[in-house]
Amino acid sequence: MSLSELALTRQTHGDRFDASFAPISAPKGARHLGARLTEVSPGKCAWPFHCHHGNDEIFVILDGSGTLRHGSEEWPVTAGDVVVCAAGGPETAHQLTAGDTTLRYIAISTMREPDVMEYPDSGKVTVFAGSAPGGNKAERRLAATWRKSDCVDYWSGE
Repeated sequence: MSLSELALTRQTHGDRFDASFAPISAPKGARHLGARLTEVSPGKCAWPFHCHHGNDEIFVILDGSGTLRHGSEEWPVTAGDVVVCAAGGPETAHQLTAGDTTLRYIAISTMREPDVMEYPDSGKVTVFAGSAPGGNKAERRLAATWRKSDCVDYWSGE
């Protein structure tokens, strides 16, 4: 497989998020290792600032430059850099923002399920479980997002 053969799908949201993605590992049958090619438009991000409570991620920067926000710090990234973001809480939250040119990278992750993500900036939590064969995330068995402030007591309604 060549990266140039991958068909990218674009995702945008508001003024901050604009990126294109192509799965690498799922179409080849991988179920416990995720990988995708990501291209982020200049000055934009692919995803909100988030952490994974059960999955590690590695980003291999192929082209361009940008900024990695990790926990409470920021670092520049450029082609050739490898960024490791371990599973954890808000102290491991991360986000890549493209600089003046397109930021192109491969994102690699463990695929432990369910995946629980926390978004420190917006106070949200997301749980994902079970994508269809080939990595079709639109067909997950479970996909739920809520604000932490909306939580109820474990015994509520029992």
